[in-house]
Amino acid sequence: MADREQLHQNGYILLRRAILPEWLETLRAAFDAGVKPSNQWPVPRGIDWRHSQLDTDPVVQALCRLPPLLAMVGELIGERFFLSQVEGREPLINGGHQQLHRDLSAQRPGDTVNALVYLDDYGPENGATRIVPSSHRPALSEPPFDLNDESRSVQLTGSAGDILIFDADLIHAGSLNSSGARRRTLLITWFSEALYSTHLETVGLRNIQMDTTERFDPADFAFGIVTSSI
Repeated sequence: MADREQLHQNGYILLRRAILPEWLETLRAAFDAGVKPSNQWPVPRGIDWRHSQLDTDPVVQALCRLPPLLAMVGELIGERFFLSQVEGREPLINGGHQQLHRDLSAQRPGDTVNALVYLDDYGPENGATRIVPSSHRPALSEPPFDLNDESRSVQLTGSAGDILIFDADLIHAGSLNSSGARRRTLLITWFSEALYSTHLETVGLRNIQMDTTERFDPADFAFGIVTSSI
């Protein structure tokens, strides 16, 4: 069973094969149907990535509400929260490399949680995500993290259907897709309910089309799921 202390200590959890196999093809089709070129987004996107608008797809919305997923998100946020955004991203051949970075919480540590849902197998060759475990809550005595230092980063490897859930302050990055093999992901973001007014200020810039009024309470989801983590 997933351990609360380990989740908070590591700042992430990797749910292996969390998606029903029969959903995967539907999700891949939704991703491919929603792909839009960079210049068709309100804010132009990186040209070395493929981006997909799919947040109103019913299967995507159902995926965002999987109870094990919401249980982990609720545990990390620790208070009522809402689904802010979901979009598709895929690094193109010889693209996708990012410097290590944090997405950053907005008002308090832990008020923002992300998930990457892998629709294809992933590893070093097709630009899998790198993370620095336990980097989300540095001690006051620690020097600032050098984002050019890769010595503590770990590159994930896994299968289609895996879901990586992580605190927005966890240091992470995409990697170079040197093989050109497909690595479609859904990037999902949840915020604490207290951030809703801030969220509304940027929905147009982020091209969010789905309804974001639903609220989730951590108490409604049982914590604990058979899982694996690196």
